[in-house]
Amino acid sequence: MIAHRLKASFDQYFDAPLIAWEQFAELCEPVFFKKNEIIKRGGDPELYGYFILSGSGGVFAWKENNYVCLDLMYEEAFFGDYMSLIMHQPSVLETIALENSEMIRISRANIDRLKETEMGKTLFLMSAESTFVEKQQQQIDLLLKTAEQRYLDLLEKQPKLIQRTPQKHIASYLGITTQSLSRLRRKIARM
Repeated sequence: MIAHRLKASFDQYFDAPLIAWEQFAELCEPVFFKKNEIIKRGGDPELYGYFILSGSGGVFAWKENNYVCLDLMYEEAFFGDYMSLIMHQPSVLETIALENSEMIRISRANIDRLKETEMGKTLFLMSAESTFVEKQQQQIDLLLKTAEQRYLDLLEKQPKLIQRTPQKHIASYLGITTQSLSRLRRKIARM
């Protein structure tokens, strides 16, 4: 069952055979987090990669007494502090469960074991490439799109986002204040 969910979430990037995902799932363990539980603290190294089965998580950096939201992730998505995981070093990023969440996690050692296989190398390469493209697009959007355009894009991609994610995190992710987000939401509601 979990292997099917892993495969379905990743097929848009690379259609790997189910057996590859079964092998991946065998190296994972289930974990549960409570709402607002810190999964990885800033300054600590990331020891695991996660896949969200239910719930949501966010990746944050602490700046001037506030969290800055760098990423919001929901069901059927891979999640974690990838920079720290890949570099085997601590980072300033913090990961937090935004809802009660069920995830599976894979240790860095098991990731390294998978990377020793041809299919594992391919999966991780495709994952790195897709993550790079998504992050670069996010940067381009922050520079070239208005907050309204970014918000509408987010609603299109994650329609349940509004009910599930605190406004302060959505605003931070969009690069605006919570007051600006409130004005933007009122404007869109009037349309």
